[in-house]
Order: sequence, then C-alpha cells, then structure tokens
Amino acid sequence: MIDLKEPRAQDWAIETIGMTRRFGDFVAVDQLDLRIPHKTIYGFLGPNGCGKSTSMRLITGLLTPSAGSVRVLGMDIPEQAELLRRRLGYMTQKFSLYDDLTVQENLRFMAQIYNLESRSVKQLIDSQLRRYQLNERKTRLAGALSGGQRQRLALAAATLHQPELLILDEPTSAVDPENRRDFWEKLFDLCDSGTTILVSTHYMDEAERCHGLAIMESGVKRADGAPAQLMRELGARVVEIDGENLRLLKQQLGELPEVVSTAQQGTHLRVLIKEAIEDPETWLRSVHPELVANRQIHTVRPSLEDVFVHCTGSNAPDGQGARQ
Repeated sequence: MIDLKEPRAQDWAIETIGMTRRFGDFVAVDQLDLRIPHKTIYGFLGPNGCGKSTSMRLITGLLTPSAGSVRVLGMDIPEQAELLRRRLGYMTQKFSLYDDLTVQENLRFMAQIYNLESRSVKQLIDSQLRRYQLNERKTRLAGALSGGQRQRLALAAATLHQPELLILDEPTSAVDPENRRDFWEKLFDLCDSGTTILVSTHYMDEAERCHGLAIMESGVKRADGAPAQLMRELGARVVEIDGENLRLLKQQLGELPEVVSTAQQGTHLRVLIKEAIEDPETWLRSVHPELVANRQIHTVRPSLEDVFVHCTGSNAPDGQGARQ
C-alpha cells in the first residue's frame, strides 16, 4: 500500500524557504521555496538568466543566500557546506575535466580529490568505465573524445564517490538526441539506486522525464509540481488550427485578449486560449468566424511547452526560451 502522508522535514533531500540571492540591485533568485524528496529527479526548467544555475550554487553552498534558509541532506547550508561536499556530486554545463589527461587519469585524479581509499580506487574506476561505456577509451585523452563521450566521462567522475545527491547544470546542452536519451537512462539507474538528482535543462522532453519540476523566470518560481500535474492544471485550453496563411492567422489571433499564445507547428497553429472560454472552437467560429472560415479546429491535450508559455508568457526567440 502506498503511503501518501506528507514527508517529515528530515525526509526532504533539499528544502529551501525564501531562498534569495541579490547581486547589488539585481535579484537573481527571489524567495524560492523548494521541497525535494529523496531518491527523485527534480528539474529546473527555464531560459538563460532565469536563476537556475544561481539556485544550484546556493544549494551546494558555493554561494551564500542574501535571505532565506537552505537545508540539504539534513544539513544547514552554507554553514555545513564542507560536510555536504563529501556527499555531493556536481556536474557543470562546461566540461571541467582535463583535456590533456586520459579518461583513466582523470578518474584517478578525481579519486584523489574525493580522498577515496586507495585499495578501492581501481575497482571503483573499473566499474565506472564499464558503466559509462568508456572501457575501450580509457587510455584516450579526454580532449580527443566526442561530445557524448565527454559527457559520460563527466558523469562518471561526478559519481565516482557514490554521492547521495547529484547536481547537474544543463548537462546535455552540447550533445545529440541519442546521447541525451542514453544519458537520461543513466540518471534513472542512479535514482533507482538511491541517488537524489537535481538537474537544470532547456529541453521540454527532458523536463517531462523529471519526477518534479520548477518552472523559473527572472529568478521566480512560476510553477512547481509533477509534469503531468502541471499539464492537467494548466489553466488554459489548447486548440490546433490548420489551413493556409498560418503566419497571418497567428498575428490576428495573437491580438485577441482571450488568446494567451500562438505557435506554428508544421502545418497547424497551436493556440492557448484562456480557461474562461469553455468551448474554444464554438467561441472562435461564433465570435471570430472570419478568422477560422474553412479551417479545421481540434481541441488537444496540453503539453509541457504550453504550461511553460502560460506560466512565463514567453514567446522568446529561438535560443532564448526553453527548447523542445
């Protein structure tokens, strides 16, 4: 039988209350409240500059909050940040290992950083090489690896000491879709073995894989919950409209106050309409018949991208908003 009781305070892997970070007059993170259970994958989704990386640095103790409290694995941060680092793995967006060392040498170096027992190091490194398909490349320089191989090496290094908490800052931003899928399979393996994972991403498909998710904008948490829950509770209705001259239709519908957003997807237009409009198709055909004459309209299920747009009002250009 599943226990649906609210977890006790000590059961949260990460708990922040009013976590805030200012840089002068600029507020990078604004009163962020988080409760992340153990043994889950929790994601930050948002555009560049929304506060994802700053939040992660506050949680690890690399930055001190301007206000609020941070508690991680039962420890107060940043006061106990040094103790936390022994139980934490951290993988940055930029490859941070040494290009002029081999795969194996990089892992040996990280074993020294983590102060692992010498008698167990060889076994741990051999296990990581097998797990992340690097055994045949262990003598290759890290600088000669492909993007996906470097990513696997970085993950192998970050988990060499078997951390309880793994923090990944946009770890898949420079790899192809196949390697991204494989990377996420590795994350679920780690989670299944007891690791709590906090990951930031630009990608909608990755965000949907998370057990829980915070949508961030300008340092503020706009939404928080399981992806499926966020989609159910969107607060808007979604229709798809096909036909010709979609660019003109997009412009015309975007001027209506009842329309939250419009986006062309191939041969149809995806339109978010305020929840107050109970039957979007009837409303469009009766109130704006000139716009949708001779067009097919279908009510569809919300997607996570719809949630993101509704929460942030983001119609940012490519490269600025979250990506599919």
